Amino acid sequence: MNNQISGEIKNRIADAKKVVIASHVRPDGDAIGSLLGLGLALKDAGKTVEMILVDGAPASFKFLEGSELIRKEPSGDHDTFITVDCADFKRTGKIFENFGQPDINIDHHKTNEKFGKLNLIEADEVATAAILTNYLPAWGLTITKPIAAALLTGILTDTLGFRTSNVTPEALRQSAALMEAGIDLPEIYMQSLVRKSFPAAKYWGAGLSSLQSESGIVWGTLTLADRKSAGYGGNDDADLINMISAIDGNKVGMVFVEQSDHHVKISWRALQPDIDVSPVAKYFKGGGHAAAAGADIEGTLAEIQPEVLKKTKELLNL
Repeated sequence: MNNQISGEIKNRIADAKKVVIASHVRPDGDAIGSLLGLGLALKDAGKTVEMILVDGAPASFKFLEGSELIRKEPSGDHDTFITVDCADFKRTGKIFENFGQPDINIDHHKTNEKFGKLNLIEADEVATAAILTNYLPAWGLTITKPIAAALLTGILTDTLGFRTSNVTPEALRQSAALMEAGIDLPEIYMQSLVRKSFPAAKYWGAGLSSLQSESGIVWGTLTLADRKSAGYGGNDDADLINMISAIDGNKVGMVFVEQSDHHVKISWRALQPDIDVSPVAKYFKGGGHAAAAGADIEGTLAEIQPEVLKKTKELLNL
């Protein structure tokens, strides 16, 4: 535990009255779990809190208590701005471009650019939610049952249910401590990692039918037409990358997701413990950690896909 930075953050939080907390676009379980975990804790401490995700909370995480409080943009003034689970500031979304430097930046990505006034970056932790699990009590904040559920969701989803190579005994101890707040781990596991809507399943079908494999890379492609045909309401991959990560005989898994704003979202997963995919994402101005990384690239799918596959092979010596 970094006692110096922890003390500075504790003092900053103590002085805060109106707080805006943001996480990244196309939020995953750790983004939502960290946002809710910290946001609800600050509300319980008497702060006025706005929790912001520019893409909103995905339906698959609306089982979490407090998710109904998440908004797509801030509405009022603030004296404290906090980001969670963002490797770089632009990942918060365009509405924050002129919002000013975050007062506090809390993250676990090794590619974090330390863009806050106070930066708590612990790349050895399995999730940003794991960092908050350790530090909230040190900041005088109580982990209640709804907060524990949010934090456990972050840990579970970022480790794919404790399946990633960076899982440690500490991560299991953190999860056990959160369960002691009365959390039903099997139910959270089912809600956040297993259950899918019918449109999401159809969307998966399109992605799985597109699968290709070459030079140790297995990848799928999801187009705007696939999304429309399936009736899927999100602009992500519906966690298809997790299914691809289970395919045997490859070193790297990838998903290309066509976006409506002339961009393509790419996700990388290391399928072997000696592979670090973060440098590839960093090359394309994205971020992440050794086991999982992502980037958004401007251009068409036809333009981007060959270049990304080529550079992935080069940088990872595949």
